[in-house]
Amino acid sequence: MASTSSSIVFDDIFTTDAIDKDGKKFDRVSRLYARSKNYDMDLTLDYNIELFPLVNGDSFAMALASSLSRDGGAPAADGEDGEDKDRDVWRPDGKGRRGLEEDYDYVMYGKVRLSLTAYASFGGLLLSITGSYRHLTNVVLGDPVYVLLRK
Repeated sequence: MASTSSSIVFDDIFTTDAIDKDGKKFDRVSRLYARSKNYDMDLTLDYNIELFPLVNGDSFAMALASSLSRDGGAPAADGEDGEDKDRDVWRPDGKGRRGLEEDYDYVMYGKVRLSLTAYASFGGLLLSITGSYRHLTNVVLGDPVYVLLRK
């Protein structure tokens, strides 16, 4: 897991067990099923296959982060609070500050829904991660979350 000064609240390596096992419902979206190597977590994730192609058996790193800021959203020296500072971490025109997104191939932003399984919705694309709650203690119900993926 990440250190307390990082905005990463969960990270692990996953291996894809199945993709679209219940059939494909959308042209550019697939649902993957994967198992983590370190924490024995089960993952179900909807993702854009054109932006992040995967096949069964592929391994990938997945991190959940509360912010894209590399410093964990610590307040700026001028007294600006972390939430305001993080508003401009990433911009599509490339003029924003660089953050964790630079280290990953695919990034989505969503909200956490938590029970025995952590759920997050990224504009309709869903994530479900199941396993020991102790590995998800830094994931907070209702907080925004980024999912970051790389091969």
